[in-house]
Amino acid sequence: MTTAAEKNMALLHTAYRSLESGDLDACVRMLTEDFIANVPGLPDPLHGREVWRLGAEAMLTAFPDLKISVQDMFGVGDKVTVLVHFQGTHRGTFQQFEATGRQVGFRSIEVYRIEGDKIAEEWVAPDMLGLMQQISPAPSAY
Repeated sequence: MTTAAEKNMALLHTAYRSLESGDLDACVRMLTEDFIANVPGLPDPLHGREVWRLGAEAMLTAFPDLKISVQDMFGVGDKVTVLVHFQGTHRGTFQQFEATGRQVGFRSIEVYRIEGDKIAEEWVAPDMLGLMQQISPAPSAY
């Protein structure tokens, strides 16, 4: 017998595999119509599937060979928490940084709320400082 928490965790594993393979349409179908994204640094949550798609497209454009490793995952009730590691090659512009060709890796702690069989809300805490340090230009030598 499969518990609700096990089903929710299976949904997240499927979502990460779909993202890694670049199948954003499949990912979007796993989100509720009124999906909510809670992103560090923003005063208010973002709403809608297309907001999520834009963020995912930005990551895949900058890191087209993105690999996603789930390091730990647990679920309780309608929530799933994930410790995830992202790796890829910086081949496209990401935020203000042009492609460097560098291999990068960073972690994120993510919490998801599930409604029925869809992802309704996410809280993400990626190590953006670590990522930016990896793709920023080297300091000039004087």
